Amino acid sequence: MNSSLQQIAFQQQWSNVDDYLEKVLLHPSPNLDKTLEYNTSQGLPAIDVSPLQGQFLHMMVQISGAKRILEFGTLGGYSSQCMAAALPDDGLLITLEKEPEVAKVALHNIERAQLDHKIRIIVGDASKTLPTLAEEEPFDLIFIDADKESSLLYLDWSIRLGRPGSIIIIDNVIREGAILHEQRDKSTDGICQALESMLKRPEITVTALQMVGKKGWDGFALLRINTNK
Repeated sequence: MNSSLQQIAFQQQWSNVDDYLEKVLLHPSPNLDKTLEYNTSQGLPAIDVSPLQGQFLHMMVQISGAKRILEFGTLGGYSSQCMAAALPDDGLLITLEKEPEVAKVALHNIERAQLDHKIRIIVGDASKTLPTLAEEEPFDLIFIDADKESSLLYLDWSIRLGRPGSIIIIDNVIREGAILHEQRDKSTDGICQALESMLKRPEITVTALQMVGKKGWDGFALLRINTNK
């Protein structure tokens, strides 16, 4: 079997395993299913986290006891819903989305799920909207899943806007192994800039996990803020 056919076979197996795990581990979620359907109808790319990854984010909110969440990259609001559903009634998720038309799609999905009382979308370039959050209370959990070229900027702001004990999760840090390539595209280079800065930051503890599944070969970086001084 040549390498391309082997890769297709691996991908099919990973997807089948994800399908099985979703069936035996996850309760049906009509709102999340409708979110993906609506996203597709509105022309959004199918780059949301998988259902199992969404449940991981949901559980990270529960495990951390988060009441305030910051999300970089709203897209259609799939991951926003996964996390906000785990917040207490007085919790808040602020999600940053650059594109106004994309934010409208997300708002439609969030309102249908009746989570708009827990989610606030801030529309605009994050480099301009992030400073407006500097005077707010710190965030307990931060999820970075926006344009990868700006990963270092987002990491800097996440540490600044968090507190000791806050958790930071960065998606898409493996990129099918492209982080090892000598010739990197801008997105992969942005991820590597963030990763390669981490050991120089005594204010965080960090690890990363590779994952395979229906979204392919990728992974999360997981960080804990020790001090934001």
